[in-house]
Amino acid sequence: MLDMGRAREVFESSEDFTVGIEEEFQILDPDTLALTPRFEELDTAAQGDPALAAAIAGELISSEIEIRSGKGATFAQAVAQQRDARIRLFRLAAECGVRLAATGTHPWSPWQEQRIIDTEHYRRREEGLKYVAWRNNTFSLHVHVGIRGADRAIAVCDRLRAVLPDLLAVSANSPFLDGRDSGLHSARTQIFTKSFPRCGVHEPFGDWSTYAEFVDFLVATNSIVEHTQLWWSVRPHHAFGTVEFRICDAQTRAEDSTALAGLITACIAQAAIDHDEGIRPEPVRGRYIEENMWRAIRYGMDGRLIDLERREEFEARAIPERLLAWTAPARARLGIEPALPEENGTQRQRRSGGMHEAFNTEVELTEQTYAHEEVAT
Repeated sequence: MLDMGRAREVFESSEDFTVGIEEEFQILDPDTLALTPRFEELDTAAQGDPALAAAIAGELISSEIEIRSGKGATFAQAVAQQRDARIRLFRLAAECGVRLAATGTHPWSPWQEQRIIDTEHYRRREEGLKYVAWRNNTFSLHVHVGIRGADRAIAVCDRLRAVLPDLLAVSANSPFLDGRDSGLHSARTQIFTKSFPRCGVHEPFGDWSTYAEFVDFLVATNSIVEHTQLWWSVRPHHAFGTVEFRICDAQTRAEDSTALAGLITACIAQAAIDHDEGIRPEPVRGRYIEENMWRAIRYGMDGRLIDLERREEFEARAIPERLLAWTAPARARLGIEPALPEENGTQRQRRSGGMHEAFNTEVELTEQTYAHEEVAT
């Protein structure tokens, strides 16, 4: 049962700017590179490595696996923990004879052939969502940042709504779906955020009591039974006392995933710092943000977004510079200097030739970068 009083207490006692990173990977047949349902096998094999067993999790379908850094006191600590988990996971995958990839969607494996993980949690998901769950063969990067104070966490979520399209454009890495080029930069976002209930861009809540009132309404009307059924692209996480940012596609290269996680961390922290300093712009209405969301989904870094304050367009390729300028105080405070790539994953994939050739390259890049990082001691 959802206890909003307890959730408020979690945020009131939370610690500012702790960091957690979650990365989702496709499990692939080594010969065909098609999705293969081997999560349960990997999970069982991981029990021989306690550090890895604590870091991995299932994520809806049996051909997907997630690794989690756990709580880091700093961004650097979270990255070190995640790098260790990455290396352990890829070592295990090789021992089990499977390959792993990190793009937002698999280019050709049919969703009809995927199997939902057989747990009570995911059985409930499947029963409640049916086609919506079956169709959601997507892979992403999530970042949690600790925010102390329930009202402050809601203010941060409200502020970050307008930043969602910017970070989606930077992270877009899913051009191929259902055996063809979708024409989108992030097919993942289109089939997830436009399909799941209580997903995408939530309306501004203003304060915790308004947010709690809505959640209580959902519970009272038998719409949800747990807070993880609130699938918004930025949300307060009741159990962790964090603001969780969920809009980004999985990143093929480990260094890109780390850089993007750093930028997300800085954006969340900057929103909190601005709030503390009395910089509290009026929340943007959702219909305006949705215009930018579509542009990010369709064109990514190749297109133009709208500066909603000035009501004028700007080149999407300017997004990294704009975000780095805004987050400079937070990055200085947290020691984050993300080395962002010059192009997003979709741009890189489309330069790599046809769909199969491009995906083969992405799989190799995933293995080369995630499996062989140096782990800070």
